[in-house]
Amino acid sequence: MWLVIQKGGYLMYPIALCSIIALGIFLERLWTYIKVRQQFRELAHQVEPLVAKEHHDEAVAICHKSESPLAQVFLAALRAVGRNREQIKVVVEETGRREAAPLQRFLGLLGTIATISPLLGLLGTVLGMIRAFNVIATQGMGTPATLGGGISEALVTTAAGMTVAIPVILAHRYLTGRLDQLIIEMEEYSLRLVDLLGE
Repeated sequence: MWLVIQKGGYLMYPIALCSIIALGIFLERLWTYIKVRQQFRELAHQVEPLVAKEHHDEAVAICHKSESPLAQVFLAALRAVGRNREQIKVVVEETGRREAAPLQRFLGLLGTIATISPLLGLLGTVLGMIRAFNVIATQGMGTPATLGGGISEALVTTAAGMTVAIPVILAHRYLTGRLDQLIIEMEEYSLRLVDLLGE
């Protein structure tokens, strides 16, 4: 791996850095989404029976203890007790949008890495080709082996950039799908609570 990085030139370092950052983001977001989904279910199972029995103070206390984004949505709904269903729903939707925003953290950066990695690779290839043609201009054609070796070294960065970009694009798509599922679940739990409070 180190020999490949050396062969590709200095632009291989930002490409390698992009791959490390992308892997870190993927693992962190995956762990976060798994944890948040579990928190959703636990909170809903605790709060819904209490709300059904109209033990609102106990439900509020449980929400205050929870670190789940859904807890803030539930709190907004519980504070709106006494209003009609549509008013509670509006409050819940506004809070839900605000609480869903932090779940998108780092996904933009992951998409950016997927975009710039092949561009960095292409830039490395272009610079390598410029150097190869400068050598030809100053020293003549040389041997085909020498020219081929220079071109193959120049192409290493493009291959490296694409090698990083392809899995990062797949990881971004996967995490975006997981996020969409989480938001749908948050909406479902929120609407169930709205139905209980708005009866």
